[in-house]
Amino acid sequence: FSYEVSRSLAACEGALLVVDAAQGVEAQTVANVHLAHKEGLKLIPVINKIDLPSSDIPGVKRQLEEILAIPAEEALLVSAKTGQGISEVLEAVVHRLPMPKGSEGEELRALVFDSVFDTYRGVIAYVRVVSGEITAGTPIQLMQSGRKYETKEVGTFSPKLTPGKRLGPGDTGYLVANLKTTAEIDIGDTITNSLKPAKEPLAGFRKVQPMVFSGIYPINSADFEKLKLALGKLQINDSALVYTPESSPALGFGFRCGFLGLLHMEIVQERLAREFDMEVISTYPSVIYEVHLTNGKVLKVENPVQMPDPSVIEEIREPMVTVYLLCPNENIGDLVAMVREKRGEVQKTESLDAKRVMLTTEIPLNEILVDFSDRIKSITRGYGSMDYEHGPY
Repeated sequence: FSYEVSRSLAACEGALLVVDAAQGVEAQTVANVHLAHKEGLKLIPVINKIDLPSSDIPGVKRQLEEILAIPAEEALLVSAKTGQGISEVLEAVVHRLPMPKGSEGEELRALVFDSVFDTYRGVIAYVRVVSGEITAGTPIQLMQSGRKYETKEVGTFSPKLTPGKRLGPGDTGYLVANLKTTAEIDIGDTITNSLKPAKEPLAGFRKVQPMVFSGIYPINSADFEKLKLALGKLQINDSALVYTPESSPALGFGFRCGFLGLLHMEIVQERLAREFDMEVISTYPSVIYEVHLTNGKVLKVENPVQMPDPSVIEEIREPMVTVYLLCPNENIGDLVAMVREKRGEVQKTESLDAKRVMLTTEIPLNEILVDFSDRIKSITRGYGSMDYEHGPY
C-alpha cells in the first residue's frame, strides 16, 4: 500500500513518527520515513510503550539519530496505554508543524487521498483542498478520468463526519457527489470545478495496477454465486481488487483475482471469511510477466494459458522488488544465503547499531510471494523484519 500511504502523506504538512520503545526502528519505519521526506513533511518522533519493562529509551533515541538522522532531543516519550505524554504530543502538533498552505483566489484543486463506500450516500471521497473552495452544489470534475458530478455535501472530520458549509484552501475533509462505486474515483486524482477547471492536476498521480494474482475457489462448489456476490461487495469498497471467472478441472468454478500485493491478498481472504462466512481455497499466487515479441509488441501475461508460442518470443521479463531486511548481526550470513537462493542479490549493507543490520536487496517478486516472511522470522528467531517496494521489470 505504499502508493496509498504516499497520497495520504501528500495531504499533510507533517506526521507523527511512532517508534516502539521495546522493538526500536523497524524496516517499515525506514521505508515510511523515506516516503515522508519525499513529500517534504515535518516529522515529530514519538517513542511509544515507555511503560513496558523491556523498553530501551536511550537505545531507541540512538537509532533515531544514527538510522533516520532525527535529533534525539526532539523525541516525545509516550505511553498510549496509560496516557502519559499524550498532551505533549497534541501541543507539539500545534507548535511544531507548519500551517496548511493554499490560495483562495485560484482555481479549485483538491487531492483525493482516500474513499469509502456508504450504503445510503454512495462513495464518500476524502480530500485535501490545495486551492479554491468546494461547497454543496459545486460542479466538480475528476481531472484524470474527466468524469463530472455535482457536490451534494461537504464536511470535516471531528473525528466523525461532520457536515459543513465549505472546504477552503488547506482544509482536509470529505465530499459526497453521487459516486456509485470506489472504481469511479482514483486515489491521487485531482478534483477541480468543471465550470472553471484548473490547467494542471496535482503531481504524483499513478494508476494503481494489481501485481499479484491468485485463483480463489469456494470449498463447496454450490457456493460459487455466494462467492461472486461477496467479491462484488468487497470491490465496491476496494477498487484495487479485480476478479474474473475461471474454472479448474480439479477445483471447479472460481475467480482469478488480482491484488496490489501480499498484504492486500491476505486482507481480502480474511474479509471473505469474517464478513461473508466464505470458506475458500486459494491457488499458488503468481505475478504479471512482460513478454517481448519478435515483432516489437509487448504482452502482459498473468496466466500461463496466455503465453504465446515460444517461436515469437524475444524475451520474458519479470517484476523485481527492492526488499529491506532488518536483522540481528549473527543472522546476516543465513539471510544473504536465502536471498541468493531466491535469485536475489544484496545491494547494500548498513549497520543500524551494535546489534542490528539492514540489508537492501533486489529479488524477483515471484520469489517472495510464499513463505519468505516466515523464513525471515524463523532464521532470526522472530527478531527480523522486512518491507518491500515495487521496482522495474
